Amino acid sequence: MLAHFARIGVSALRSTGVGSQGSILPALAGASLRLSSSSSSSSSSAGEALTNDESYARIQASWPKVCNQPLDEIDPEVTDIIEKEKARQWKGLELIPSENFTTRSVMEAVGSIMTNKYSEGYPGQRYYGGNEHIDTMERLCQSRALEAFRLSPEQWGVNVQSLSGSPSNFQVFTALLKPHDRIMGLDLPHGGHLSHGFQTDTKKISAVSIFFETMPYRLDESTGLIDYDALEQSATLFRPKVIIAGASAYARHIDYPRMREIADKVGAILLADMAHISGLVAAGVVPTPFDYADVVTTTTHKSLRGPRGAMIFFRRGQKGTDKKGNAIMYDLEDKINFAVFPGLQGGPHNHTITGLAVALKQAASPEFKKYQEQVIKNCAAMSDRLQALGYSLVSGGTSNHLVLVDLKPQGVDGARVERVMELAHIAANKNTVPGDKSALVPGGVRMGTPALTTRGFVEEDFVKVADFVDRSVKIAQKLKEQTGPKLKDFKALLEDGNPLPPDVAELRADVEEFAMQFPTIGFDKADMKYKA
Repeated sequence: MLAHFARIGVSALRSTGVGSQGSILPALAGASLRLSSSSSSSSSSAGEALTNDESYARIQASWPKVCNQPLDEIDPEVTDIIEKEKARQWKGLELIPSENFTTRSVMEAVGSIMTNKYSEGYPGQRYYGGNEHIDTMERLCQSRALEAFRLSPEQWGVNVQSLSGSPSNFQVFTALLKPHDRIMGLDLPHGGHLSHGFQTDTKKISAVSIFFETMPYRLDESTGLIDYDALEQSATLFRPKVIIAGASAYARHIDYPRMREIADKVGAILLADMAHISGLVAAGVVPTPFDYADVVTTTTHKSLRGPRGAMIFFRRGQKGTDKKGNAIMYDLEDKINFAVFPGLQGGPHNHTITGLAVALKQAASPEFKKYQEQVIKNCAAMSDRLQALGYSLVSGGTSNHLVLVDLKPQGVDGARVERVMELAHIAANKNTVPGDKSALVPGGVRMGTPALTTRGFVEEDFVKVADFVDRSVKIAQKLKEQTGPKLKDFKALLEDGNPLPPDVAELRADVEEFAMQFPTIGFDKADMKYKA
């Protein structure tokens, strides 16, 4: 089979996609070659339309009726867990910057019958029949992706089949690199991401660091900003094939022109991972990486407020000219599409692509731009209030949707503060800050504004949120004094099922009273099971 696949060759595996260039269509799917038969021009005469109830009465099988029963009838146990999660989202404060509240229309699309179809391949050439509407949907999603980020289909293409953010980065590396080629990304303790190749002195943590050689660049710890001079020096010596411009806990704008300059100096591909800020980029409220990057990856469920998925954008057209004046063309599209399918995935998640198409339409709307402008304003308000309360923020503030609080001056760690906040119905996450030695007991906490802004929070509300955070830190300080230096003793005191300390219970009541004033997203309060 593999020999047959090799004989087919890349040149024979092209299909028509968005824009003028073709995209790779692999010749094998699963264990066999599947060929879609051409549709018949004739059709049988349609019978008289029956209701489902009438159809049930005419058949012997009982399961079609069962398949159409609602969730609350089929599985009360799962329904109850969902209802409890609704109550948590309503009564709590979601501050994790990588989270958001997906719109009802997106959830309706993701929960639609588009989940039923298998469609290995790309639009126009699939390994299964019956994909005419799936093809239409994927092309629509691709078109809307380019429109949302104001991109020309002659200059950019996009793959919308990638299942999530980390796989999308690995797909790019698989497409453009050979095993053990070199990658540089922002160090995880300095705000980077696992999928950029994180490893410790003794262990390769990310699979990226197993299959490729990775070297981090870091922040200037005196400023909390990326040290571009040190990056340039390291890149000149390390000679990476890919430099990643992206982060998961960096509160400032990335200097894309400088990153492009460094990449060009060492002959590297510039990959921008805008997973956190893609919604902000679409709204035009932060600098765009598209003017400088060769490839751009993003998740779709963070600030973009879509379903849980990913996209890979790649340049098309002419890259430059050689010494003789001949055109040099980008050759990214076929490689990336091939890496996604069949390289690392099988059939795409068509329900996710459908939901993404809906989210991308919303991302191109004036309402979405207003929302993202408010995300920035809210984060600035929270940043200002936290600093007024005496907290140290990595980089001294924020320019985007998140803040990273360094808790070392408070003598407490992010793990303890995260647990107190969680019990008070405030969702944030412990996070490493420069100088940390442990990711399990890091010195910081990361918070963002996209989710609560979706619920309608404005600046004055985030001042109140910052005050709740301050109360959480003070409680964590007091409980640490009571339980001693070991984290396990602290956690034992606050285990689920134990009575809440009075000050935690009081904070929780105040948080719930405040949060319940705001709208829920994706469901109606009136329909909730747990309203008390």
